[in-house]
Amino acid sequence: MLPDIAIDSRRSAGPEPLRRKRLERPPSSILRRRGLQILLIFVTLVLIADALIGDKGLTESMNARRQYRELQASLDQIRRENAALREEKRRLEEDPATIESLARQELGLIRPGEIVFILKDLKDKDLSDAK
Repeated sequence: MLPDIAIDSRRSAGPEPLRRKRLERPPSSILRRRGLQILLIFVTLVLIADALIGDKGLTESMNARRQYRELQASLDQIRRENAALREEKRRLEEDPATIESLARQELGLIRPGEIVFILKDLKDKDLSDAK
C-alpha cells in the first residue's frame, strides 16, 4: 500500500498536464457525412448491379460466349458437310466406279450378259406357314 500512496502523491504534487480538448462536431456535419456514406454505398451497389446484369454486363457476356461457341460448332459441322459434298461431287464427275454404282442403284442398269435376280421378302404370315 505504501507504493500506491507514493504514486498518488507524485500525481498530486505536480501540475496537471495539458491535454487537447476534443471538439464535438455539430450534428449537421455528422448527418452530412452519414448521407454521403449512404449515397456512396448506393452508387456502388448500382454500379455492381449494372456490371452484372446490364447491357454489357457479366450475364450478357456469358450468353454471348455461349452463343459464339454454339455458332462455331454449327459452322464447323457445316464445313465438314460441305467438304463431304465436294468430295462426292468430285467422285461423281471423275470416278467411273462411282458413276456405275449410282446408275446400277438408281436406274437399275445392268451390264450385258449379267443376270438379275429379284428377291421378294416373305411377309410375317408366310413365314409362320413355312415353319
